Amino acid sequence: MRLVRYTYPTHRSPVSLLGNLARSPWSGLETEIDRLFASTLADLGTPASDVRFPVDLYEDKDNTYVRAELPGLHRDDIHIEVVDDYLTINASRKTKEGEREQSFAYSRSISLPAETRNDKITAAYEQGVLTVTLPKQEEAKPRKITVNVS
Repeated sequence: MRLVRYTYPTHRSPVSLLGNLARSPWSGLETEIDRLFASTLADLGTPASDVRFPVDLYEDKDNTYVRAELPGLHRDDIHIEVVDDYLTINASRKTKEGEREQSFAYSRSISLPAETRNDKITAAYEQGVLTVTLPKQEEAKPRKITVNVS
């Protein structure tokens, strides 16, 4: 038996390179990898957007309000709690289509302003809109100061 040493070619013509690239099994690999990453990352982002719901925050001189649109829910499906200066709104819904039953759970936590009176928080749910009223402490309310001119 005789061993033969392989030597790599030292010169290639551009025509042969182009011909080999067109027939290469690796020619579409980068595009395929980009497509796989894009579709996988898009699927990962979907559940996070489904679990949270948008809220509006606004205030006047006496209160701060949290408003959330939760259509199709019953009052019993909405749970609100205040823990460690965070307002947490949890809602769940079960839908039944034929024999198939689906359940959805929504949650949102909001940091409460420091001037909120936690013992006076109220909530109202009317026509699919939840409004949570966060009263401000007396010292946080704006005061009008008159200036005397002498």
